[in-house]
Amino acid sequence: RPALRPKAIIAPHAGYLYSGAIAGSAYQSLLDCARSIERVVLLGPSHHVAFSGLALSHYTTFRTPLGDVLLDTAAINRIQPLPQVQYLEAAHAREHCLEVHLPFLQIALTHFSIVPLVVGSIAPEYVAEVLKLLWDENTLIVVSSDLSHYLDYTSAGTVDARTCSKIEQLDYAHIYPEEACGAHAIAGLLKEASNRHLSATTLDLRNSGDTAGSKDRVVGYGAWSFHSAACQ
Repeated sequence: RPALRPKAIIAPHAGYLYSGAIAGSAYQSLLDCARSIERVVLLGPSHHVAFSGLALSHYTTFRTPLGDVLLDTAAINRIQPLPQVQYLEAAHAREHCLEVHLPFLQIALTHFSIVPLVVGSIAPEYVAEVLKLLWDENTLIVVSSDLSHYLDYTSAGTVDARTCSKIEQLDYAHIYPEEACGAHAIAGLLKEASNRHLSATTLDLRNSGDTAGSKDRVVGYGAWSFHSAACQ
């Protein structure tokens, strides 16, 4: 059976002790097609700055202990004229949700550049418009999001299972920030995935009570891949 070729993944962004294993489930799905991925569009929520639209950074390189990752300036120049896209360094300055994925990408892939986008308040169709402009055979979309926050273990399982079902059904109209901090980015991905008739596969669904935390107040984590064809 040929391996499925992910065109997009959703993975969490908590501390590695808490959500690293769940994120690893998403990145493991890339290994069979890693050589074909040359660009990664990385989207995640703004935890510190309230704004509308999608935020770019003027930086040309992101750095991790594993080395430097170049930004794809040509791709950035392609989307920058869109009215929903802006340069906003304040959105990137303290934000962790994008950089936490880079070591996974550096291990899973060979040579790649990134388009990092912090996502503020925005309708799904405007995120999908950006993804459509950047979509090609060698591009991977990565959405960074945790799930429910600070519910008890049982309640979190119920809420996260409902969110999981909506993601599997590509139900972009009913993904809410109280269910997933990356709701706006997820909804945009689901919209474009629906437009392209992709299928969503759940790879992992757990919470901090399953990994390294108390079961009294947990944070939910999930991993999904989106695909339409086998690796070539």
